[in-house]
Amino acid sequence: MWKPAIFLVLIAVGLTHYLRSISGFFVSEPQVPNLPDTFWGPESNKKASHEIRPFKINAPPKLIEDLKQQLENVRPFVPPLEGTNWTYGISSKYLSTVLNYWRTQYNWSERQKLLNKYPQFKTNIQGLDIHFYHVKPQVPKDRKVKILPLLLLHGWPGSVVEFQKIIPMLTTAPADKNFVFEVIVPSLPGYGFSDGAVRPGLGASQIAVVMKNLMLRLGHEKFYLQGGDWGSIIVANLAALFPDHVIGVHSNMCFVNNACNFFWHVVGSIYPRLVVSQEYEYYLYPMSKHFSLLLEESGYFHIQATKPDTIGTALTASPVGLAAYILEKFSTWTNSEYKHREDGGLLEKFTLDELLDNVMIYYVSNSITTSVRLYAEHFSKANRALGIDNLPVHVPYACAIFPESELKQPESFLEKRFPKLIQATRVARGGHFAAFEEPTILSDDVFLFVEKVERQLKEEQMKASAAAQKQTKEQKPKKA
Repeated sequence: MWKPAIFLVLIAVGLTHYLRSISGFFVSEPQVPNLPDTFWGPESNKKASHEIRPFKINAPPKLIEDLKQQLENVRPFVPPLEGTNWTYGISSKYLSTVLNYWRTQYNWSERQKLLNKYPQFKTNIQGLDIHFYHVKPQVPKDRKVKILPLLLLHGWPGSVVEFQKIIPMLTTAPADKNFVFEVIVPSLPGYGFSDGAVRPGLGASQIAVVMKNLMLRLGHEKFYLQGGDWGSIIVANLAALFPDHVIGVHSNMCFVNNACNFFWHVVGSIYPRLVVSQEYEYYLYPMSKHFSLLLEESGYFHIQATKPDTIGTALTASPVGLAAYILEKFSTWTNSEYKHREDGGLLEKFTLDELLDNVMIYYVSNSITTSVRLYAEHFSKANRALGIDNLPVHVPYACAIFPESELKQPESFLEKRFPKLIQATRVARGGHFAAFEEPTILSDDVFLFVEKVERQLKEEQMKASAAAQKQTKEQKPKKA
């Protein structure tokens, strides 16, 4: 009896939210807030230079030596329960394999050289030193190619390491395209080598302000955006807040969480064809399966959104714990079925060197605590009251929908916030870490989207030019 009762409650809640969403009497349309250029750094940074300074990753040898000693003196793990693989979290059995590789074969000196392959810089934005790659394109000599600025944003528990393979793809002009990208890849504030805030309040929307100011600092008044995970939230909010600076947005984690979508999501559980085609019904249904998966995989979220410093302190104290916490996400978020495998499927899309590169970014920069604080800041009552996550985005938008991503929605849902959704690609394979897992697929989709936007812009310019010429001709005085 309890299942029908719960279902009726969901319908009632959904209907209430839906009616609220369509009635100005209940809820007024969200207004675009004017977010200031808040100073997030220490008082000593108030006179910091705005210059753009070259930067290279250079971990102190003593820090690396200390890491090796800690890896040599790991306390014995409690063995996993029989037959559980990664369903209870990372398998301590396989973690021992990873740690042995980290200790005996992983060469940080060589990996650091690879991470320093592309030009890196720092500049102080709103009191915070922001680290970023800035890679200019390879321009063909035999044809004219337009250079377009593209800001790439990562999320948690990722870093700039995620983009190492896609950067050369985006900065090399395809033979059939007349444009290429100048790529800017920042470490988010509090991640990697970018400073974290010293006072509360720096959520995803406030980071959008920082990123906009970074692009302006680099001389780009208008630019393209691409993001996943936190990056997807930041690029959407940046476009909503500053549409005059954004040409178009590409995201590999599109999700619109509003009352109307909630209502139709519930209604679709009775008759899915009202919401989504049979081919993509698995995106949303059965609801019980998806809600169960979200509950199972969101424990980290609740901790980081409420007590980030507790988990941050624990992970800072132990590189082994840090690796275990991060690597578990690269298993289940790449494919939730990997948790049933003894090795967690880690090597299906990544190498141990690549995965440990990402862990090392957190370790050498001591940034795990400042990175997880983003959850608490963004989901604070004050930040949610701004309503920025529900602001409509009136710039061209593209969504690459990867089948193993934990958040998938049909176009009818996405268009509620992105009315200029001109591309929604259902990708053949891949999960949460799109640029890291499937750089070729993601790069191709970005080029395809930007080609459409550039064509539209050219057509609009031609129409505007023709209209202006016609108006000039009509206003020209006739000869007597």
